[in-house]
Amino acid sequence: MSDFAASAVPLPGGYQGQTYAVSAGGEDAVLKLYVKDPGRAAVDAALLQLVRGLLPVPRVLDVKREGSPDDPPYLLTERLPGVNLEVYLATAGEDERRYVGEQLGELLARLSGMPFRSFGLFRDGDLGIEPLRGDLEQYLDSLDLDLTPAQREGLGSVFMDAEDLLAEGVDRFCLVHSDFNPKNLLVDPETVRITGLIDWEFAHAGSPYADLGNLLRFCTDPVLARPVLEVLRGSGLLGSDRFVDLGRAADLWALLDLAGRAAEHGVAAAAHRLVFRMADTGDLSAGRPDLDVVL
Repeated sequence: MSDFAASAVPLPGGYQGQTYAVSAGGEDAVLKLYVKDPGRAAVDAALLQLVRGLLPVPRVLDVKREGSPDDPPYLLTERLPGVNLEVYLATAGEDERRYVGEQLGELLARLSGMPFRSFGLFRDGDLGIEPLRGDLEQYLDSLDLDLTPAQREGLGSVFMDAEDLLAEGVDRFCLVHSDFNPKNLLVDPETVRITGLIDWEFAHAGSPYADLGNLLRFCTDPVLARPVLEVLRGSGLLGSDRFVDLGRAADLWALLDLAGRAAEHGVAAAAHRLVFRMADTGDLSAGRPDLDVVL
């Protein structure tokens, strides 16, 4: 890397690697080191090249696909312009939030239109798919959530409802970013244009409703949610209009995974609280707003 990086500043985000802002070849760039999951460097590079021109992702400048703990694989990409969308939305007005929502709906529609033949994790730079095995009950058993018997029963009811929803509403698989929310998006504060969708480390082939579920997981802003749902309905790419319920059902795998890491950061702790509300109520919505009502 010494030929590329003149300086390196750690960046937030990314749970599977170490990410830095660097100066490379006379331009600003982002360097990600793949220490925990070395094989993911080739996958992420392939995904960025696959969607380049269809989604606002950075150019791949260099990639090292193999390495060791002392000399790990890496991915070097251009640094996209813009500010963190989560930060921007905290002070944005209604018109700006509405425009952001329209763009989020467009990005979700594009993702849902990128088909794959099966459901699973990408295993290599050719984007071969390793099928996922098991079900939500088995996955819950692998987590240390310290649920009471009554809470386990409540989650069992949630899982059954989710499976029924997805069996009725999903008949294909697509590219899933799997961490589609404002912390992984960039926006130009002057034009309010979304400039980047970053951190693809959890991307896989899955449900066309999964990224919507991630986006709306903690959303309480109908001004933002309304245009997202309107754009998706208008796209005609999804087979059911029960978008919010289907998104929440498809999000359960990721939500449980996040809840199992509650001690790591605030977002995981919020996921843990949400799972326990589901367990206590036996309800997939768990008291979250019925965002479909805003339409």
